[in-house]
Amino acid sequence: MSDPLVPLDPKQKILAILADNREMAIATLRPDGWPQTTIVGYIYDDLTLYFAVGRTSQKAVNIERDPRVSIAIGRRAEQRIRGLSMAARCFPVGDMDEVANLNRLIRIRYPEQALFSPREASSVIFRVTPKIISIIDLTDSPGQPLTVEVSNTMSVHAPI
Repeated sequence: MSDPLVPLDPKQKILAILADNREMAIATLRPDGWPQTTIVGYIYDDLTLYFAVGRTSQKAVNIERDPRVSIAIGRRAEQRIRGLSMAARCFPVGDMDEVANLNRLIRIRYPEQALFSPREASSVIFRVTPKIISIIDLTDSPGQPLTVEVSNTMSVHAPI
């Protein structure tokens, strides 16, 4: 957990928020064009997020049709709101080495859970790659999010 009195660069702020939370709201687009938002647990590796859902769930169907998603992570703490909003693309994970790495990360982040094991027998793990991230940290200044772009190398670039 980071010290809120020590200023952080944007990427450090994003990683601190990811570390301080365990759930995210993810919005996908239904076939009729309406957004669908649900809460899922996640793990992360640098700025890449991962989550699992049932293969036949509406989220999985929506993502297969349109990989663009919007994510919100955060919560209200004493005297502040701290979180982030993310525009990202989402794709299924098929590489077993990547799954093995995710299981290693789960053992670190969720020691009470042995494996990435969703409730449904047929499930899919999704990789979320951010493109634009807005950081909301009302300890800095009221109501002014810092919006940054994320490159393919997971570098955070100047505010947009």
